[in-house]
Amino acid sequence: MTDAAEPSDRLATAANALTVLRILAVPVLLVLLLAGEDPSPQRRLVAATVFLAAAATDRLDGVLARRSGTVSRFGVVADPIADKALLGGAFVAAAVLGDLAWWVVAVVVAREVTVTAARFAVIRRGLLPATRGGKLKTVRQVVAAAAVLLPLPAAMDPAVLAVVLVMVAVTLVTGVDIVVRAARLARVAPL
Repeated sequence: MTDAAEPSDRLATAANALTVLRILAVPVLLVLLLAGEDPSPQRRLVAATVFLAAAATDRLDGVLARRSGTVSRFGVVADPIADKALLGGAFVAAAVLGDLAWWVVAVVVAREVTVTAARFAVIRRGLLPATRGGKLKTVRQVVAAAAVLLPLPAAMDPAVLAVVLVMVAVTLVTGVDIVVRAARLARVAPL
């Protein structure tokens, strides 16, 4: 078995297959939501189901890789890309459809770009591992994206707005936390 601390070069793993499936779900999601006229409630339901099934593979691929000792370099790089592509695609599609404000998309994208840049800025000094806050942020983003994708009745609008606003708050707080941790690491860890 491969040591989890040392990712392998192995590509053919169940975890990597799930990551690739998550990436492939993005164009399917976008076609379901954006091809042709406004999507029918049935197409929106199918799109939300595709989204949620793909989002569920994020947790599953990590568990599989760790339990089977098949953590790979490909997975380490591709997994966060797949997550960002899936969530970004869902949020952008919802904004294009008029179901989500563009400023929400801008906050999510700005957070992800800033956090990624902060991690790369200090990578020679050490890694900034995923935190509970980051995992909470991902769950909140998945719930918010599903809420805006589902064909919910208008009476649910206040609840959906509350879900989105909580997600934005968690997204901002966890982003600031990562930037602060990166700044501390840059100050204390020599090159």
